[in-house]
Amino acid sequence: MELVILVPCCFFLIALIKFLYDYLWIPLRIQHMLNSQGIKGPPYRFIHGNNKEVAEMKKEALSKPMGLTHDIFPKVQPHLYSWINKYGKNFLFWNGVRAELVISEPELIKEVVRNTEKTFPKRKPTLYLSKLLGNGLVTVEGEKWVKHRKLANHVFHGENLKNMTPAVIASVETMLGKWKGQEGKVIEVFGEFRLLTSEVISRTAFGSSYLEGEKIFAMLNKLSIIMSRNVYKTRIPFISKLWKPADLLESEQLAQEIQECVMKIVEKREDRVVNGESNSFGDDFLGLLVNAYHDSDEKNRLSLEELVDECKTFYFAGQSTVNSLLSWTIFLLAIHGDWQEKARTEVIYVFGNRNPHPEGIAKLKTVTMIINETLRLYGPSNGMMRKVGREVQLGKLVLPANIDILVPNAALHHDPQLWGDDVHRFKPERFADGIAKATDYNATAFFPFGLGSRFCVGMTFATTETKIALSMILQRYAITLSPAYVHSPVPIISVHPQHGIQVILESWQ
Repeated sequence: MELVILVPCCFFLIALIKFLYDYLWIPLRIQHMLNSQGIKGPPYRFIHGNNKEVAEMKKEALSKPMGLTHDIFPKVQPHLYSWINKYGKNFLFWNGVRAELVISEPELIKEVVRNTEKTFPKRKPTLYLSKLLGNGLVTVEGEKWVKHRKLANHVFHGENLKNMTPAVIASVETMLGKWKGQEGKVIEVFGEFRLLTSEVISRTAFGSSYLEGEKIFAMLNKLSIIMSRNVYKTRIPFISKLWKPADLLESEQLAQEIQECVMKIVEKREDRVVNGESNSFGDDFLGLLVNAYHDSDEKNRLSLEELVDECKTFYFAGQSTVNSLLSWTIFLLAIHGDWQEKARTEVIYVFGNRNPHPEGIAKLKTVTMIINETLRLYGPSNGMMRKVGREVQLGKLVLPANIDILVPNAALHHDPQLWGDDVHRFKPERFADGIAKATDYNATAFFPFGLGSRFCVGMTFATTETKIALSMILQRYAITLSPAYVHSPVPIISVHPQHGIQVILESWQ
């Protein structure tokens, strides 16, 4: 009888010791280790870390009205803004039990990016990010990443980019056709550009129309919103294994439905070959993926899961990034009429009244400056995440293994020490001599598309699509901001306008 009671008591005691070791001893040890090296931060709270504080700061920031200012860092990431001001450019905070070391000193960032010993690998995707992107190019590591990156590089190679230009132009022409007769009326461009960018990625990467992928885009958008609101929600140990919150259940359902939709598109491509309607799977992104899925060489072959996850990644990244960039660029030109005129003058000089072409796109220096400044002020706010794979020295710091590193690009992009006292001004001339000479810390002060070998493979495609759309809009319309516009940037992976962007278009000619 005593043995029957003793065994479960021993199991309970062992489980309790491990629980306290993981959720109390390790966090306090890490905190002490970094505090002793001068790295301060908000103190660790049992199980929850600093998540409750983050939630309160974000709620307060969203509730406050905001003037028409480009100083958005306190709005989109109030916790990082507050703690950088309180604890310095490098500090430690806690996402639940997980230690996150924030670094925003360029020299330390260089060390992380340049590390060639795999000491700072990508962090394992969170539960909700894995539902959104799965094991696609953004999240995979090692040999899998090399394989996936090779496919993506082939898609976005220079000649292939040129071949995508007609599809981008056709999509923009469709949008502009809907705008005819809307002169003098208010148009909400964030929604308009969501349709445009969805159509572009559908045509260029998947050989289809927006309508075919419409359901996928809607579900990916829902998943991104769910993920954003769960970034700093604590999963309680034991309970999280027994009970799934509504957001997790919904995200699992959405992920399953997205997979089914993607497979229908893939099967349609396969059926064309089987039925003799086509002699190949195609040379667009989807064609390359299907080819890799059927590859006879196991080393090059993609699994079904990898194929689906890569489709999800490109559907989402190809649409969301450009949608935000194009929307904020139009917003900035609407309130900075002098730069709108400079951009239009350049576009007319390069293209006249003709559609954009690759040779001319490369000559759009002023438009490029405007896009870079938009990316600086309103670029993605989530930052670059890495983890410490083993105990390592970073600068003068000794970092323990298995903590996360966050490089907050919004912090660097809005840092007056890097960009000057006019850091919050829209000033495209900063980039007159290119990105390399924009600041003294060129390598790490500006990284809207990431840094190092993991920089976004679609960067050139995103900026090219933006240049084409901007050129075609400026050839036809003068843009002013509507009085109905309410300035409220919010972080949903990239920075979104919470209430849309309302502008008024007038015929330019």
